[in-house]
Amino acid sequence: MPAVVTIGETMLRLSPPPGTSLEHAAEFSVRAAGTESNVAITLSRLGTSAGWISRLVDSPLGRRVAAEIRAHGVDVSRVLWTADGRVGTYFVEPAVTPRTARVIYDRAYSAFAEIDPDEVDWAFVRTARHLHLTGITPSLSDRCRALAVRAIAEARRAGLTISFDVNYRARLWPPKDARKALEGVLEGIDVIFSTAEDARTLFDAEGQAEEACGLLARRFRPRVAVVTDDGRCVCAQGDRLVTREGYQVTSVDRIGAGDAFAGGFIHGWLSEESIERGLEYGMAAAALKHTYHGDVAWITLEDVRNLISGQPRWR
Repeated sequence: MPAVVTIGETMLRLSPPPGTSLEHAAEFSVRAAGTESNVAITLSRLGTSAGWISRLVDSPLGRRVAAEIRAHGVDVSRVLWTADGRVGTYFVEPAVTPRTARVIYDRAYSAFAEIDPDEVDWAFVRTARHLHLTGITPSLSDRCRALAVRAIAEARRAGLTISFDVNYRARLWPPKDARKALEGVLEGIDVIFSTAEDARTLFDAEGQAEEACGLLARRFRPRVAVVTDDGRCVCAQGDRLVTREGYQVTSVDRIGAGDAFAGGFIHGWLSEESIERGLEYGMAAAALKHTYHGDVAWITLEDVRNLISGQPRWR
């Protein structure tokens, strides 16, 4: 059974070639992309067994999503399959300075948004060591909100540790709705991930990452609060506050870097019960993700260790 289980929606991401706009693109690259599955993939590639639970349409598109995630060693055996519905998609026009990236979602009424929490194999979840969720799931529908609440309750009853990435998306819900929903689930979560910007938008944090991290720690009393801010990271554990600076990167695609960070942090934190080790792995995984197209960090444990140690990546 996997050590970590994640639950969430994965879509198909369509991107035109670099330098081509969505408006006049004649072809697209197609990849599976979802924040929870991105985390599961990072964990699996680093050597921590991971399972991903979702709901997909039993069609070529749904099977493609599952196959791509399975190819990284992630357990997808508890995915729920339906004959009806749709697989969500999103379109990404990559940023090229000074032009910013453009993202268009087409995910309303997806198969995952209609998930029934009672159909999830909760016995499978309870056998894990750790559960990871994000704020994207409760934003998708009332059923998904109930799913997140149920998942946390099941994990707590079974003694799992739980991490939750705030991961606010303005295109999915307004701040007041997100704040109300997330305040109901974040209390007492073991590890809370957030960007400084999300902490400011949803929870009225002020100042830099240190202040945002302190606010989350006081307000929700997690074992660990982790805040990222433009390449920097601040982690609070009790009275301890640990900061790390990021790596200098040449970014070909920044989407998914936050998920790689979360996966790397969870891997280090679980394997050595150390926030310092979690930060080391998280920052390295996020930096390496920037060098790959698509949402997935095609990294290995050796890649991460070499970056941490300052050794050349390739031999």
